[in-house]
Amino acid sequence: MAQRKLAIIDMGSNSIRLVIYTIQSNGCYHELHNFKVVARLSSHTTNDGSITPEGIEIIVNTLARFHNIIIAHEIHQIKGVATAALRLAPNQKEVLQILKDKTSISFSVLTDYEEAYYGYLAIINSTNIEDGISIDIGGGSTEVTLFKNRKLEQFISFPFGAITLKKLIKNDSPTIEEMDKLKTFLIDQFSSLIWIVNSNLPVVGIGGSARNLSLIHQRKSNYPLKGLHQYELLPSSIQGIQDELLHLSVTDRQNVEGLSKDRADIIIPAIQAIYSLVEVTAAPKFIMSNKGLRDGIFYEEVLQQLGIEQFPNVAEESFYQLSYSYQINIEHVKQVSKLATTIYKELAPYILEKYNDENNLRLLRYSARVLYVGEYISNEASNQHTFYLLSNMTIDGLTHEQRLAISLISSFKSKSILSQFAEPFAKLLTKQQLKRYELLGAILKFAYALNRTRRNIVKNCTITMTPKRKLSIHLLCDSDYFFEAEQANKYKKHLERVLNFNVELQFQNNN
Repeated sequence: MAQRKLAIIDMGSNSIRLVIYTIQSNGCYHELHNFKVVARLSSHTTNDGSITPEGIEIIVNTLARFHNIIIAHEIHQIKGVATAALRLAPNQKEVLQILKDKTSISFSVLTDYEEAYYGYLAIINSTNIEDGISIDIGGGSTEVTLFKNRKLEQFISFPFGAITLKKLIKNDSPTIEEMDKLKTFLIDQFSSLIWIVNSNLPVVGIGGSARNLSLIHQRKSNYPLKGLHQYELLPSSIQGIQDELLHLSVTDRQNVEGLSKDRADIIIPAIQAIYSLVEVTAAPKFIMSNKGLRDGIFYEEVLQQLGIEQFPNVAEESFYQLSYSYQINIEHVKQVSKLATTIYKELAPYILEKYNDENNLRLLRYSARVLYVGEYISNEASNQHTFYLLSNMTIDGLTHEQRLAISLISSFKSKSILSQFAEPFAKLLTKQQLKRYELLGAILKFAYALNRTRRNIVKNCTITMTPKRKLSIHLLCDSDYFFEAEQANKYKKHLERVLNFNVELQFQNNN
């Protein structure tokens, strides 16, 4: 299968980053390496915004290091992009020529629209958010977009970022007057956008400052689930973190868990920008997107190769990528998913209403896509491997609640093991949710048994209630079903326990 390597160099006002991806001809991709250098180009400018000789030297030295890595990894394509620091610099052409002469790497300077667009593109191709307002706080600019039904409707690029906003604060810790001035400035700027005022849409944050804010909150609350992507904060939580940081010196801030030392001096104006936007928009929540500008550029490459404008369903795309990475048998998955869906629909009249959630079928289908994915590591204790993998990886297009649910359902082995896996996440789960996941896990495990030999021999399934209040499951097969029957009779006890009915199985060969 043909494979190419793509390197994206993102020259921002705060940092310069090199990310290397592999892209297969079938559209499967993987992030290979990610390197970052904190350059603070916004701090290396003259009064008119020109990049100083010192700033140019930092860029050249950084690109020289990147060049060595690019050569070693035999990269097929390099895309270099620069944002606000270079876009606003009067000596832009001179800097670009120096970089080309000394490093042989060419850069495109993104327009304010392109910078906003790529951030938007990253969000809609990596989350399940249909409508929202995005904010990307760079070092020297802040991009805000409005998207509805996954379509970009409005955008703006403000000529201020975390580093430039810091100039409103003279010392390490802002005074009350300085904070008031900062808040007023930001509220005035955001309030000038009629299309966001009181929109009541979630604010989606991308970039390092949003990442640090989310990390601080996760560490502070001892959040048990791994991953930042689609992590959610309430407005009050943002304000609470800001209030705590305001009382700390830069040195003390450097010791705050979740906060990068290189952002300790600029995190307060960055968080204030996020909170001010949340206030102006009356956003119900803030959502972290761990995918940003360079991911948008990457998605554009992949989407063009596939001949589409955006992934039709982000979660489905994620499962497609997982099936390739973990060598999942697609035909087996389809059969198990089909059987589980049929069984659930047949069982619906006998399921207590409080467990019969409208999202159950979606969770079943998603869980079937990664059922016992831990077999990739080892068949022994595959359920443990499955739960560990899924609860510790980001799955684009899924909320944290959905990912935890799928981790528990697709790794289901028994009620006791489900409880064991769920214990560290007790504060994220209710008893009702656990019972629902037990039900779905039992159905999926039973469906898995019905394709024990992976020959797709079960063609039909119907469920009836016998006069003795037993559930009778009728299974029509087109081949010998010995191993399927053996496994299904072994696993039906999990259905009996969660449904509180005795279950009898009736296999029939239609030949």
